[in-house]
Amino acid sequence: MRADGALARVIRSAAGRDGPERCDLCAQAVPEEHRHLYAADREELLCACGACAVLFAGEGAGGGRYLLVPSRRVRLAPVDTGPLGVPVGLVFFVPRADGTVTAQGPSPAGAMRWEVEADRWAGMCAACPPLATMAPEVEALLVNTVRGLDHHWIVPVDDCFRMVALVRREWRGLAGGGRVWPAVERFFAELTERP
Repeated sequence: MRADGALARVIRSAAGRDGPERCDLCAQAVPEEHRHLYAADREELLCACGACAVLFAGEGAGGGRYLLVPSRRVRLAPVDTGPLGVPVGLVFFVPRADGTVTAQGPSPAGAMRWEVEADRWAGMCAACPPLATMAPEVEALLVNTVRGLDHHWIVPVDDCFRMVALVRREWRGLAGGGRVWPAVERFFAELTERP
């Protein structure tokens, strides 16, 4: 995940330095709640107005270069992510089209990234079958076990980008300060299931 495109705009707008968001394809102004496309070759999100989003709604639309980010969110029972070997409690796992899986944890500098061993991810999918239904590149397993919490969700990757932006915006000092963890807890409290 790179700090370009939609993520960069989220960070700038949170700091009050940006005008209205626009569709990255046609430059039409978009409302606060709008769809995103994932540019696979650049690993970045693009904002899409309603008309442009429709163009990428079908299977195979965009030729794999642009993928429409789905809107579904599914709350999961706690999943033991320990076997995946990721050393942080706030992390998201993105399956890739090539079969690999990356784990990314937000930090004040952006997302830290790890590669997850394929056989360990396959074991997770066997233990939690909904994980096998995730759309590659555009859906993620989002986990928060920080400060005794136990949140596990399948979410669109734009939710993960929003969380990374939130951590960057709220982090203070070496340990995060007093604002980041309450903000992360609010982020998870406001997640709602969507089909």
